[in-house]
Amino acid sequence: LAELDLTEKSLAKELDSRLGYVEQTKGQRFYIAIDSAKKRFYFNYGDDIVRETAVQIGPPASVRSADGRSWTFVPLRGEFPIEDKLVGMDWRVSSWLYAMRGEPEPSERPVIKDGLGKYVIVLPNNYIIHSPPPPDSPLQWPKPGSFMVPEEDLAAIWPRLDGATRVFVF
Repeated sequence: LAELDLTEKSLAKELDSRLGYVEQTKGQRFYIAIDSAKKRFYFNYGDDIVRETAVQIGPPASVRSADGRSWTFVPLRGEFPIEDKLVGMDWRVSSWLYAMRGEPEPSERPVIKDGLGKYVIVLPNNYIIHSPPPPDSPLQWPKPGSFMVPEEDLAAIWPRLDGATRVFVF
């Protein structure tokens, strides 16, 4: 924590998150931990690592469209619940993606099967953990501020995820 440049409020949030993480290791529950510095994704049961893999982290971004709309994606840190988990979701290509690529937004944005990846874990504020998108998706990297994990790893842990599963990002 000493290496992080944090305000008093963000330091308190970081400490609360790490204390929550320590509490989970003492319990007999499944949870996800993402180590942003090491770029590692861990699926744990208590203090045992059940599955570990590399994670790609979408960079923070501020995007403004030609018509003045803006989107800000900040790095995610802290403790979060899983709000939803989606399989085989049709994704309407987001306006922010066109703005990010410097392209005009079409009048009818296309819908891509599994456009964010086959598996999508929804966290608060539309942050996600997702598997790699298919080749026909215009998003070929992690969504900004979010996390991309290999499909086989998300498939393996999928049955154990629910609304009680906590996600810790540090």
